[in-house]
Amino acid sequence: MARLWLVAAWMGLQLCSLALGLEVSVGKVPVIYTRNGTDVLLPCTFTSCIGIERANFSWFRNHTELILKGVVKNKDSKPEPYPEYREGYKYMMPPDIALSKDNREFNISLILLDADFSDSGKYTCHVKNPKEKNAMHNDTITLKVVVELEKVDKTLTIIIVSVVGGVIGLLILIMVVKKLTLFILKKMRDKKECLVSSSANDNTENGLAGSKGEQKTPRKA
Repeated sequence: MARLWLVAAWMGLQLCSLALGLEVSVGKVPVIYTRNGTDVLLPCTFTSCIGIERANFSWFRNHTELILKGVVKNKDSKPEPYPEYREGYKYMMPPDIALSKDNREFNISLILLDADFSDSGKYTCHVKNPKEKNAMHNDTITLKVVVELEKVDKTLTIIIVSVVGGVIGLLILIMVVKKLTLFILKKMRDKKECLVSSSANDNTENGLAGSKGEQKTPRKA
């Protein structure tokens, strides 16, 4: 029985490793735009189903230039850059990084200080986890430094919203007019039926009265 449990646990661990092994992600947006002279956050997180033990992470610019290197010692530790990357440097880690909530996802995002046009390029986040037999994974994001961020033209959106709102308003008005018309027609039909019924009753009563009068008239000898 114990052997079966060990086999099941081993198989579960293997499936977990295959399905949810080390994975690095820079988010769903492939390109980040920032204005010249401002600080910008380059997002990156990594997850591990098995856990971590002195997971090493690195940031590269244009695939070859190492700009920051650090370590996450264990699941209860925050990411820490190595001493040579801590002070007086163009790159830094956010000071308010929270601990992993589920002990699986770890935030190793990078802040680029005072970005200028020469900082435009590709930034790769790389992780190596010794606990997963030195498994490695990475993901890349593109940074573009511009003079001014493009303003989103909302004219088309406003026009579409206005047209849709107008159509909906027109449909509601048509429904109200239809309901009101049906209500008026019903009232008129009921009134007409009432008048016809009243007239018929009057004619019936008059006919009955005439018949009675004729019966009371004596016949001449």
